[in-house]
Amino acid sequence: MTAIDHSAAREAPDRQIATFTRALCVLFFFSGFPALIYQLTWQRALFRIFGVNIESVTIVVTAFMLGLGLGSLAGGWLSKRRGIALLPMLAAIELLTGAFGVVSLQIFDIAGVVTGGWPLPAMALVNLALVIVPTLLMGATLPLLVGHLVRRSGQVGSSVGLLYHVNTLGAGAACLACAVALFPFLGMHGAILVAVGINLAVAAAALAVYLLDRDATPPVAFAASTVTAPLSFPPMLLLAGFAGFVSLSFEIFFFRTISYASGSSATSFAVTLGVFLIGLASGAREAGERCATLSREDAMRQAAKELVRANLVGLLFLPLLTQFAWLDRGVLGLAVLMIFLVARRWGSLLPYIAHLGIAADDRAGMRTALIYLANIIGAVAGSILTGFILMDSMSLVEIAVVLAVAGSLCGIALIAIMPVPLLERFFRIGWAAAVGAIAVVAIPPLSENLLPNLQWKGPAESFAAVVENRSGIITVTHDGTVFGNGMYDGRFNTDLTHDVNGAIRPYALSLFHPVPRDVLMIGLSSGSWAQIIANNPAVASLTIVEINPGYGELIAKAPEVASVLRNPKVTIITDDGRRWMRQNPERRFDAIVSNTTWHFRANVTNLLSAEFLELVSARLKPAGIFFYNTTDSARVQRTACQAFPYGARFTNHMVVSRAPIAWDFVRWRQIVESYRIDGRAQFDLSRDADRGILDKLSEMQGSLTSSEADRPIELCPDVLARTAGQEVVTDDNMGSEWRHFLGFE
Repeated sequence: MTAIDHSAAREAPDRQIATFTRALCVLFFFSGFPALIYQLTWQRALFRIFGVNIESVTIVVTAFMLGLGLGSLAGGWLSKRRGIALLPMLAAIELLTGAFGVVSLQIFDIAGVVTGGWPLPAMALVNLALVIVPTLLMGATLPLLVGHLVRRSGQVGSSVGLLYHVNTLGAGAACLACAVALFPFLGMHGAILVAVGINLAVAAAALAVYLLDRDATPPVAFAASTVTAPLSFPPMLLLAGFAGFVSLSFEIFFFRTISYASGSSATSFAVTLGVFLIGLASGAREAGERCATLSREDAMRQAAKELVRANLVGLLFLPLLTQFAWLDRGVLGLAVLMIFLVARRWGSLLPYIAHLGIAADDRAGMRTALIYLANIIGAVAGSILTGFILMDSMSLVEIAVVLAVAGSLCGIALIAIMPVPLLERFFRIGWAAAVGAIAVVAIPPLSENLLPNLQWKGPAESFAAVVENRSGIITVTHDGTVFGNGMYDGRFNTDLTHDVNGAIRPYALSLFHPVPRDVLMIGLSSGSWAQIIANNPAVASLTIVEINPGYGELIAKAPEVASVLRNPKVTIITDDGRRWMRQNPERRFDAIVSNTTWHFRANVTNLLSAEFLELVSARLKPAGIFFYNTTDSARVQRTACQAFPYGARFTNHMVVSRAPIAWDFVRWRQIVESYRIDGRAQFDLSRDADRGILDKLSEMQGSLTSSEADRPIELCPDVLARTAGQEVVTDDNMGSEWRHFLGFE
């Protein structure tokens, strides 16, 4: 009986530790959930201010990650203070984060007004200042909890693996929840309120667990002889940084590929990030469990194996997508599976690094913070190098080769510091190097038709031209059709007699405005619209704001539109259209034209929302008009008619104004008859066919009084009646971006 009592006494602390660990895992899972809701929502909100070009994207992501990294240092410092109660500290962090979350979107809006005309470096500092406090708080939690759990369990690698697993799993689940529920149905403010509610729930639960756990078994008292780490700490820091560099570079590379294959859907970033994080979480959990059972040497061997496997799966990514593009939408499922497998292998590395480089002593929390910071610094460097440099100078296929080689070098670096027999080390290095060599040799030929296959979802001939830069991927078919990031974006055509791209719409500018002297155009695309508008005899200046300079490269090689680049009327600015208008409040235009892309593509709401229309209205002269593409979206058309007192649908475009629109079909016909592009008259009035086209333009006047459903011109009162019940597009609800790919719009 006595022996049984002793056994029960020994088992009691273990049960208490297990119970406490489970409670900590639940708390940390739900702590990671709002963190990613905030990141995705704040990222979206900040893009409204700073634009959605690659510079802004990198600034936002870098600011967020640096805040997490600095926060981890603060958490590591706090973890060394034995007198600080962990769970009340976690509750305070959650409450403070939630408090900022409540007012965050309003703060961002105020910052947008204040910084409207500031240069990019100043705006980058503002961006960092906006997110530094909440990200500091969020970043502090991991080292705090690791330090506390290590004192309870005496295990470093398993503690890091377990906590990193549950927190990252929560973050990944939040990404998917945002994509399929929060953003489509609640919008940004609703998503923020959900995150705040979870913050409050975690804070309350943390305090409850603290009160119940106050009489738990005291922390482990570490003996100096049992806490030494097997490997030197500085090399582990460097390895953590290198791993962060490669893994985040892979994430950016995966996002670019998924975005192209899905036609630049809004869900592509959230889904890619979510699956990547869930993969990291899965790998961290597996590694944490192995750290608890394997010897140090075997753990190192397993870490080296995981890196080699990660690189093997990574080098197969593009070749498999190229060969199985015929699966149609199924190829996206294959891509998601591959992303998970790659991330799962890379996710195992951080717990192994912690297990091998951090001793189970009172410095475990601080050293975890340093490992985490090194990993984040490497990730930021990977984001900058891959996003700014590699994607501006290399194709997807070339980047895949570079990342496979970098991954192999990371594996070789780990193997080189392993305390294993020399022959085994050379053997393992040979395997890692062989994977890199295979990538260099095999990826290019096996991915030769990657872009056409993914775009057409099956074997297809190569494109006539391709431009890949940090702003996106532009492809051109042999018949002159232009695609931006996998979606139709126009054609090289200015000929109204063979109108294959709706060229009647830019020709119609003089129908709406008597003298559109100063015109602003958002987006360049194929240059066809710019060529037509620049050659309108009434236009004196055309300012074009285009986010992707790659279109200029293609236009320069297309004879029909190349001259627009040399036209003295034309000024082309590389920038985000919304940001440029905010930064130039003094500019006013007779007409603003935007042949906006599909209403459901990522970030297009920034050019369709009621808030954007308000900004446009402030940049118009008293009788100025805004003429833009709705891509047949009833919501977009209703938004236009509610934002402006006067307007109409013209084919699939809306023309709106603060003043009555000066419809003049006689003037329009006269302007069109006189059109000359590159010195060549666009119409020969001696030809019956050309006169017939002009007659059809004049016949459109009947649409102003017609009630036919398919009439080319529909005045706003009729538009509002037809679209009754449709929700207006706002920055907050993000239009159809998230709902379209779920089949709701």
